Amino acid sequence: MQLIKKIFVPPKIIFLFIIIVFITFLFKSLPSNGVEISSIEFIGEATLPKGLIFKKTEIGGLSGITYNVKDNVYYAVSDDRGQKANARFYTLKIDLAKGYLQKGGVIPISVTTLLNQNGQAFRSSETDTEGIALTNKATVFISSEGDAAKLINPFIKEFSISSGKEITTLPIPNKFLPDKSGQQGIRNNLAFESLTITPDNKHLFTATENALIQDGVAAKPNIGTSCRILQYNLLNNQPEKEFLYKTEPVSPFLNLTGKFASGLPDLLALDNQGHFLTLERSFTGLGFAISLFQISLEGSDDIHKIDRLLAVDSTNIKPVQKKLLLDLRTLDVLLDNIEGLTLGPKLPDGQQSLILISDNNFNSLQRTQILAFKMKIETPLIRLLRRLLPNLNR
Repeated sequence: MQLIKKIFVPPKIIFLFIIIVFITFLFKSLPSNGVEISSIEFIGEATLPKGLIFKKTEIGGLSGITYNVKDNVYYAVSDDRGQKANARFYTLKIDLAKGYLQKGGVIPISVTTLLNQNGQAFRSSETDTEGIALTNKATVFISSEGDAAKLINPFIKEFSISSGKEITTLPIPNKFLPDKSGQQGIRNNLAFESLTITPDNKHLFTATENALIQDGVAAKPNIGTSCRILQYNLLNNQPEKEFLYKTEPVSPFLNLTGKFASGLPDLLALDNQGHFLTLERSFTGLGFAISLFQISLEGSDDIHKIDRLLAVDSTNIKPVQKKLLLDLRTLDVLLDNIEGLTLGPKLPDGQQSLILISDNNFNSLQRTQILAFKMKIETPLIRLLRRLLPNLNR
């Protein structure tokens, strides 16, 4: 009888197989297989000296930043339109070895002048370089806002890191280009500030900082704006999709200057499934309001075939999904004009770092400010385990 029982006892491997199948089924049933940020913690601030001259250029206007994990360096693009020096990007070292950023932890190590296809520096006022994103080919894509007032088109170009020479220009859909009538295209200084590439290097994304003229109003006090996220396929370098992104309305506080500006200056791809970090920045008349969001393109409508949002009922359009991660006004930090963000290295405790950088506008009253954060990122497996084990890490 004992022999019969032993024969019919299912091997342990069968139980293991059943468990694996069950977990796989639950894993696939998750709403998304992308990453999710569960927490974000401030770990330090550094500033560069005002008016810092480096290799005969003034460091300033740093509007976009990207990280080279292989060499552990950062590339930060200046939005100088040729008034201080030629269009350029800087290579920086940012020391996070101790798990936080110290005051002197940012050091410039080189500057690269951007050259056009003829190997010449861009003419003064020809560019307004704002966004930068690293590829896997020792190149960077850089976006320029152009100048709508002068009918200078925005661009997205690829440049060699070593030489700074232009390699490729991506086509810009006509709806984004300014025209003589002033009835369509980007608004001046509110165009392609952002740039990011997915980890698999298959897609590049940029976004307008504010609504196109034919899409709606620019941001105003207590009124948000309708930006477009533009997706490129880097396998053929063609634009393929667009998504509606609505910025949050911001209330000015004691606006003695009467000046107000708000919009979407940068975004950062977190995975290949349409999840991003976005940065919303507002000048409120008395300081800056900076917020970080995690967004998802999942379920949002592709609007690339709609040339004018004002010509349709936009209430029927599903915008990208947003979740507020952090309002930086809650930090004990005097915020400057934060415009760029990038993932950095893994910190000593294994968590992911995040770097933000400010554009000082070459203004003596402002600073080139670098802020560092630690992010806890949950993979789909961890989220599944939390669903199965609600008391995990409590």
